[in-house]
Amino acid sequence: MAKTKSAYFCQSCGHESAKWLGKCPSCNQWNTFVEEIIEKQSANIPTWKPSTITQKANKPTLVEEIKSSTETRIETGDHELDRVLGGGLIDGSVTLIGGEPGIGKSTLLLQLALNLNRKKVLYVSGEESDQQIKMRADRLVKNENKKSECFILTETSTQNIFKQIEILEPQILIIDSIQTLHSAHIDATPGSISQIKECTAELIRFAKETNTPVFLIGHITKDGAIAGPKVLEHMVDTVLQFEGDRHHIYRILRSIKNRFGAAAEMGIYAMHGSGLREVSNPSEILLSQRDEELSGIAIAATLEGSRPMLIETQALVSTAAYGTPQRSATGFDTKRMNMLLAVLEKRCGFRLSTQDVFLNIAGGIKVDDPAIDLAIIVAIVSSQQDIFIPSKICFAAEVGLSGEIRAVNRIEQRISEAEKLGFEKIVVSTYNLKGLNKDKFKIQIVSVSKINEVFELFLES
Repeated sequence: MAKTKSAYFCQSCGHESAKWLGKCPSCNQWNTFVEEIIEKQSANIPTWKPSTITQKANKPTLVEEIKSSTETRIETGDHELDRVLGGGLIDGSVTLIGGEPGIGKSTLLLQLALNLNRKKVLYVSGEESDQQIKMRADRLVKNENKKSECFILTETSTQNIFKQIEILEPQILIIDSIQTLHSAHIDATPGSISQIKECTAELIRFAKETNTPVFLIGHITKDGAIAGPKVLEHMVDTVLQFEGDRHHIYRILRSIKNRFGAAAEMGIYAMHGSGLREVSNPSEILLSQRDEELSGIAIAATLEGSRPMLIETQALVSTAAYGTPQRSATGFDTKRMNMLLAVLEKRCGFRLSTQDVFLNIAGGIKVDDPAIDLAIIVAIVSSQQDIFIPSKICFAAEVGLSGEIRAVNRIEQRISEAEKLGFEKIVVSTYNLKGLNKDKFKIQIVSVSKINEVFELFLES
């Protein structure tokens, strides 16, 4: 009889150690090691073993001798999801979707399973009963006459799941969620480090050997990271983050890692009683409709992956009521905002060191594109001086520490998006004009090279 083996795993990053350690050498966290049994006494437990594939040893091959093949993608019918995935599903790919509880992860994938045409989908749930899933499915189905091939299985044992897979032979597999599964090979509770690693490894092996796309839903920790070891994100092909505020209707599906496409794409949904609705033009929902001109608001042309968007930056500058001025930013990096405030004070003479500054990106999204620097500076000065910026003007430029206006990438896409939404003027860097054909745009393109030129433009208008 084999001896039971155990090891110590870090609950933060998944680092394995033969003995208990107070501090993890990988992530430097304290008191995160727990003991878990990694091998049971009974070794003859079935696992996923395809019967049609013969195992053979691989041999090294010259890169010139490898035959290249075009990737065939499966269109899901959800244009936002297809965009984030890079054009559709790849056969044999494993996609991990993480997000806060109640944000709509299960709704998104159940809606996907119900709307896929001529695809046999197996939806495995370890958290809900058949009746609960049926209630949600009745709410999501748009066409009652449409017959979907979505099969529901409420099971948590990977061995039982693979038995049903061999019988059903699904074309797409959805697991909700990976933290609820357990494998008989590991004597540990579901959701532990070793169980998550083993269950994910078995599902990846199944996906690669059968060319079946697999979706995994993952819980997140209180810090916003996907629960389980960090190696989980390295094992899968694609990692998507489902974000949003449960008190608002808009949800954002963001690509964090994608082996088959861009890793900075974003899809936007609106949550309704009948499910998630795609938002094809996010600029319209991110720009507020104002009846009158207000100070402290500037429009920025930004990019999320390959998608151009116009967003509204809002700033409020007021006299500090207490000793230390407050600096607060929502949807933007606070350190970068402090840098821009220092540039305004040093290069332009605006006294902001004794004033509270609050910054907000409207719509509840987070932006790290440096092209919105100019719009943020303009919004801050507009609030401090109490002058409004015309609503038909937008900005697309980065601001340097010396006060120069720097060029940004893919300026033509930003200009085209502003023109499509009816803007009359866009302010860009002078260095962006090189190679730019201004004649093909109807919108007025204003070029500046220093921050002072931007403020002179407002004073003249």
